Amino acid sequence: MKAIVQDAYGSADLLQLRDIDRPVPGDDEVLVEVRAAGVGPEVWHLMTGRPYVARAALGLRKPKNPVRGWDGAGRVEAVGAKVTDFKPGDEVFGNCEGSFAEYACAKAEKLAHKPVNLTFEQAAALPVSGMTALQALSGKSRPEPGQRVLVIGASGGVGTYAVQLATMYGAEVTGVCGPTAADFVRSQGATHVIDYTHEDITDAPHRYDVIIDNAGLRPLPVLRRALTPRGTLVIVGGEGGTGFFGGMSRGLRAVLLSPFITQNLRNLISIARREDLLTLKDLVEKGKITPAIDRTYPLAEAAAAIRHLETGHPQGKLVITV
Repeated sequence: MKAIVQDAYGSADLLQLRDIDRPVPGDDEVLVEVRAAGVGPEVWHLMTGRPYVARAALGLRKPKNPVRGWDGAGRVEAVGAKVTDFKPGDEVFGNCEGSFAEYACAKAEKLAHKPVNLTFEQAAALPVSGMTALQALSGKSRPEPGQRVLVIGASGGVGTYAVQLATMYGAEVTGVCGPTAADFVRSQGATHVIDYTHEDITDAPHRYDVIIDNAGLRPLPVLRRALTPRGTLVIVGGEGGTGFFGGMSRGLRAVLLSPFITQNLRNLISIARREDLLTLKDLVEKGKITPAIDRTYPLAEAAAAIRHLETGHPQGKLVITV
């Protein structure tokens, strides 16, 4: 099969389209004929091996899995001996490591049947970003109707779903984005938009009940000033920061501070769960949320997709078609 492979950590220049052996599914795995794969920050982290602390799990000197990609959608080609939920021919989506390839293996528990009203490209844009937004807006951070929610990085993959979900919950949503994305963010459901090149999140006369921070650049004291005294801040992922810890150090500080203040500070590293995929599937099929795709790239141009992710400020998700 053809796949996008890298032999060492580094930039997108190291990605190569090669012919490699088709993977064989384990007892609890599904072999997926990949039709489309999502491109998000998680792919960049896998490619660069940053923050460096993550290499304890990814591979110290080089990636354990040389094939890039983290989520996708396609048809089931074969199933392992212990898999009972899927059969060959089923259309699926979910967490599918190594999805920048014609075939990839995935744990059955991290897959779900594809929403019937989505294309493979749309379905591939849903798993990682959709689950992250869903988990960010859960528990104490799920807004009540009428509460104010601020989504930082509102035009990106996670941000678009966060805006849609918060709006669905009845919140008054403000999205933070660049000047060219304002209309797009409003189209996702945001009532207000802050252009971060001209305004600060603390400029508004009110504070926010929930802040979802997908950007990873603002200091914790600034975020707390924009939050109500008993509001909830969710720091998503590990963007920004130093090469070793990335943005994880800011999230750790938030978690350590939270017990001593009235504000609730969370750090979210999302986990792939079938129950969340099923929730997203239900919401999509009911028309509550819709994947937003900036553009698609053929498999051979995966490196260009990642470069656009790094510098192009995509509006919605980027998707690789296979």
